[in-house]
Amino acid sequence: MLEHRALDRRRMLQGSALIGGFGLLGGCATPAAAPSTRSGIVLAPIRASADRIFDITVCTRPFRAAGPRLDTEQVGDTLVVHNYGHGGSGWSLAWGSGTIAVRKAMAGSPREIAVIGCGALGLTSAILAQGAGAQVTIYAKDLPPDTRSFRATGSFTPDSRIALADAVAQGFPALWEEMTRVSFKTYRQYLGLPGDPVEWVDRYSVSGGPRQAAPPGGLDFAAYGGRVRDLTPGSETLPAGATNFPAGATVRRSSRMMFNIASLSHTLMADFLAAGGKVQRMEFRSPADLSRLKEKVVINCPGYGARALWRDETVVPVRGQIAWLIPQREVDYALTYGDVNVLPRKEGLCVQDVAGGDMRGYGQEDEAADRLEAEAAVATIAELYGRMRG
Repeated sequence: MLEHRALDRRRMLQGSALIGGFGLLGGCATPAAAPSTRSGIVLAPIRASADRIFDITVCTRPFRAAGPRLDTEQVGDTLVVHNYGHGGSGWSLAWGSGTIAVRKAMAGSPREIAVIGCGALGLTSAILAQGAGAQVTIYAKDLPPDTRSFRATGSFTPDSRIALADAVAQGFPALWEEMTRVSFKTYRQYLGLPGDPVEWVDRYSVSGGPRQAAPPGGLDFAAYGGRVRDLTPGSETLPAGATNFPAGATVRRSSRMMFNIASLSHTLMADFLAAGGKVQRMEFRSPADLSRLKEKVVINCPGYGARALWRDETVVPVRGQIAWLIPQREVDYALTYGDVNVLPRKEGLCVQDVAGGDMRGYGQEDEAADRLEAEAAVATIAELYGRMRG
């Protein structure tokens, strides 16, 4: 049902685009390739300066050493299906993880299901439960744009801090692969829709930027990318002079799926409400509060909130910060330079300092914005573009 609903929505929106004069492919046209000259691909420069920072957002992601929690628990007369602890992979694994959770929730064929949380996992689980035939109500303290999921970077990174290699249950890698493939296939249905909730972007990795070594004794984060290598094209090293990046730099190019989270959240919420879903603001302080719900089957998607709500100290905060630069429509590519990543979201250019690798922000719960960190990251990008050719 989810696939049919997405296809019906696409036909309707494309029809509207035709009436509006955008043409039949107005809602799903592939972005034009970067222009080429004799010197190669000419990429639009990023206008990187501190005075173009219009916001700084901080998020604490819910890392669990054993991977996402997807078991069930009986609380009084309520069946609780847990769906949290995805680290930096909440959006990336949402549809696959939600499919598993909904399968367990629908085992007794309930007519009504409650979903706790309205972030990436909550929204997708709710839509999938509707597709399975249930009437669904989302209960949440925060709604988009105030959820932590709304502050995510937006790259398809299904194995980003997903689990420790030496702490994973024997069957988890296969389960992770199933979740990744289901999510990837489902997100393809959102490609080309107005607002570009999901799109493909090229990422250019440019050598020569400042790098900080990871601290010694770091955690052993899992890497499962090799299991799904067939989903995306591999990276390639471009010939010298193929781009207008500084002469002498080694440039690698890859392609990756990206989420424009403002548009994606709006699209998912609209789909949920259009299918008869309901949303009610409610704060839960302990599992006993579930007795206040009329539904006796609950899909629990509180994200980092599980640490307090379920007293689950296996959920560890991982702090991440994004500096937002004013959008530039002509910048349609992602960039990695030294320890800084840039993502060309429609809402603005995401600039993130990732010095120290996966250990950066581990165990940090502080969500105060660090202006100096933001300006330093932007200055690193400015240095690169100050030497750009053409």
